[in-house]
Parts: sequence; C-alpha cells; structure tokens
Amino acid sequence: MSQTLAVLASGGGSNLQAILDAIAGGHLDLECILVASNKQEAGALQRARDAGVRAEHIPKGPEYDQRLHGLLTGADPDLVALAGYLKLIAPETVQAFRGRMLNIHPALLPSFGGKGMYGIHVHEAVLEYGVRVTGVTVHLVDEKYDRGPIVAQVPVPVLQGDTPEKLQARVLEQEHRIYPAVLQWFAEGKIQVAGRHVIIEEEDPEGAERRGS
Repeated sequence: MSQTLAVLASGGGSNLQAILDAIAGGHLDLECILVASNKQEAGALQRARDAGVRAEHIPKGPEYDQRLHGLLTGADPDLVALAGYLKLIAPETVQAFRGRMLNIHPALLPSFGGKGMYGIHVHEAVLEYGVRVTGVTVHLVDEKYDRGPIVAQVPVPVLQGDTPEKLQARVLEQEHRIYPAVLQWFAEGKIQVAGRHVIIEEEDPEGAERRGS
C-alpha cells in the first residue's frame, strides 16, 4: 500500500501539479489524499479537485491553526508537503509531523528566507543583492520560517539581464523537478534525521545537492 501525502498550498499550485503528475506517471510512490489551503480562490484547490483529490479551504480566523491541525491529524498522512503555503505552521502541528513535513523555498537557504520572503519577493531580493547563484531548497519544517534542516538544494545561475520574472521561471523549473524527487526519497525510506543533519542513502537523483553528514 502506498504511503499517503497531504499538500498545503496558498496559490496556483504549480508545485502541487508537478507532484500529482509524478504520482500519475508512476515516478512518485505516494497517494495524495488531501490538499488544503488558507485561500478559497487558490488554484491549487481546483487542481486537486480535477485530480479527484479531497480539497479543503480553511477560512482565516482565531481557530485557523486548530482547524488545520484537526484536518491534518484526522487525515493522518505519512508526509505533509508545503507547496507555496504562506502561513507559519503552529508548533502543535509541527510537533505532530516533525520529520515528516517538508517545504520548498525558491532560494538557497539560509539566504533570502524568513517572513515575507516568498514568491517574486525572493527573486527581487536576489537581484537587488547582486548574487551570482540562487536556487531551490527543500527543507524539513520547524517552528520558524525557512529554518528547518535542509534536505536538498539545486543551484540556479543568475544571468545578466535577468528580471525577477525571468529568474522566477527558471527557478520554478527546478522546483518542479526536485520536489517530487525528494518526496520519493521519503517514500522509499531513504531519509534519516539527526538534529539538523539529514542523511540520505545513495546518490542524489537529478543532480540535487544535499546537506547532511
């Protein structure tokens, strides 16, 4: 029986679609059982419905964290993937899924991370700072924005004449490639976590760079 996956998303859901496509194509041995969003109009919810996956909107309010926690613990997925999800996960929920909840970030953490660093804002900051290499980071989720143990990173060069939109498009291509690959590592039981160190069996697929011992 396949392990199960829940996805949290706030936007259009292109990373969700890459995950769903990988599952449908037989490249990812997970069953997506739930997609939840804090935004009713999120395109990710429609992508889930189109794929026959349970889609849930959680309205904002003082009970939001409690409702999300109840939704996730009730579904009881083996893994939770944040895919463009813009809210900080409450400590109670982090604890319930510690070591099993991942996020993808459009930069090489710990640079260009933290509150407010999402979407096009990240690429604007990268260009303003003048770095020559940016990229993608997949990390485990902890109680702070973009601070959990790093699982994999993919570098993306910053090119002369780049705009935030051009850079975003190239980074997004790598996000769509590496996120399903990392989730497959978890599905195959290749991940061990020791404090901040993530240990992964075998060589990196798709040329991803790992952080760990």
